[in-house]
Amino acid sequence: MSSNSPISVGPLSNEADLFSLFQAVWLQKKIVITSTVLCALIAWSYAYLATPEYQVSSILRPAAINELDALNRSGVYTLPPSEALLKVGSSLESYDTRLGFFRNNQALFSQFKNPDRSLEQSFEDFNRSSLKLILPDPKKAALMSAYIGLELNYPQGVDGVKILNGLVDYAIAAEREQIAADLKVIVNNRLTELKGKLDAARASYETDKEGRIATLLEADNLKRAQLQDELKALRQQLKTGRMDRMSQLDEAIGIARQLGIKKPTTPSALGDPVRSGETSVMRTEINNQQIPLYFMGVEALEAERAALQHRKTDDFTAERIAQIARELQLLQSNREVEVLKQRQNEDLFLGGVEPLRAEIVRLGGVANLDISNLKLVSVDREALEPLGPIKPRKALIVAFGVVLGGLLGIFIVLIRHTMAMRHGQKPYPVPAGVLAGSIGSGKTVQKQRP
Repeated sequence: MSSNSPISVGPLSNEADLFSLFQAVWLQKKIVITSTVLCALIAWSYAYLATPEYQVSSILRPAAINELDALNRSGVYTLPPSEALLKVGSSLESYDTRLGFFRNNQALFSQFKNPDRSLEQSFEDFNRSSLKLILPDPKKAALMSAYIGLELNYPQGVDGVKILNGLVDYAIAAEREQIAADLKVIVNNRLTELKGKLDAARASYETDKEGRIATLLEADNLKRAQLQDELKALRQQLKTGRMDRMSQLDEAIGIARQLGIKKPTTPSALGDPVRSGETSVMRTEINNQQIPLYFMGVEALEAERAALQHRKTDDFTAERIAQIARELQLLQSNREVEVLKQRQNEDLFLGGVEPLRAEIVRLGGVANLDISNLKLVSVDREALEPLGPIKPRKALIVAFGVVLGGLLGIFIVLIRHTMAMRHGQKPYPVPAGVLAGSIGSGKTVQKQRP
C-alpha cells in the first residue's frame, strides 16, 4: 500500500513544473522531430510543386520638352510633358484601354482565360489580381521627379515582359490617337469658323457690290431722266421761240408792205426824199434804239419766215442740246458696272480677310502635322525578364514549415502529457537535485511513496 503526503518545497514548484514539461517534451522528442520533418516535407513539396509567380515592372517619366515642341508651337493644342505623362497614366489605368489590349492580344492571355467564363470575366480577374499602377508618394514628390510605374504579376508560362511592354505601347498609341483625334476636331472646328467668316465676308462683299451696282444704275437712270426732261423742255422752248419769231415776222411783213419797204432800210433813209442824179448812197446811222423788224423789208422777212416754216428741228440752234445728247450717249453704258459684273475672282477684292486666309493656311499645316512618332513619355525602364520568381519563396516556406512542425509536435506532446496526468498515469520522474532544491525553498511537491 502506498500513500502520498504533501511536502512543502517552497518557490521551486513552478520551476519543477516547467522542468517536468521540458522533460516530457524531451522524452517524446521523436514525436516533435517526426512532426517537424513531416511539416518540412510538406512545405518543401509545396514550395517546389507550386506554380512560380513572376513580377515585371516598367517606369515612365515625362518626355523632353523638345519632343512636344511641334505640337505646342501649333498654337492649337498645348500639352506640357507633365500633362502628357498624366494622360498616359490615365490611359494605363483605364479599364477600357486594358480590356482593348486584352481583346487584341488574346494569345498572350491564354492562361488567364477560363472556358467557364466570358472574356470580360476572365479579364476582370486578370485586371484585379495581376496589374498594379504605381504612383509617386506625394510626400516625396518634391525630392524626386514625376514618374508612373506599372507592375505585372504572372504565373510561369506567361510572357509577362511582352504583355507589360505591349500594354505600355498600346496605351501610348491609344493616347496618341486620342490626341490626334482631338487635334483634328479642334482644327476642323477652327477651319469651319474661319470659313464661316470668309463666307460672311463674301456675302457682305456681294451685298456691297450689288448695292454699288444698284446705286450706279439708279444714278444713271436719274441722270438720264433729268437730261431727257431737260432736252424735252429745251426743244419745246426752241419750238415756242420759233413760233413766236414767225408771228413777229408776219406782223413785220404786214407793216413793211404797208410802208412799201421791200429792201432793208433805216428810219432816216426812209424819211429823206430820193436825191436825183445820185447813183448810190451809203448812210451810216448811229442810235441806241433797236430798229423795228419791218425795216428789214418784205423780201428779207418773207425769206426768214419761209426758212422757219420749213425747219424740221430746232436742235442745232441750242448748244446745250448737243451737250445733252453727249451726256445721254455716255449714260448708255456704265463702265464701272460692267467691270464689277465681269470680275472673275472676287475673293481678291474682299477686305480685311488676309488674316483669315493666313490662319487657314497655317491650320492646314497643323492638320497635316505627323504625330505618329510623337513621344508623349519617356520609357525610363522597360520590362525585362525577371531573375527569379517572387512566389513561392522556397526558403521562407521551408523555414515556416519547420517552425510550424516543431510547434505542432510540442503541442501534441503537451496534450499527451496533460491527458496522462489527468488519468493518473505515472508521470515522468523529477530529478533528485531538483526535488532537494525545492524542499529547501519551502514549496510543496508531491512525493511518491511505495
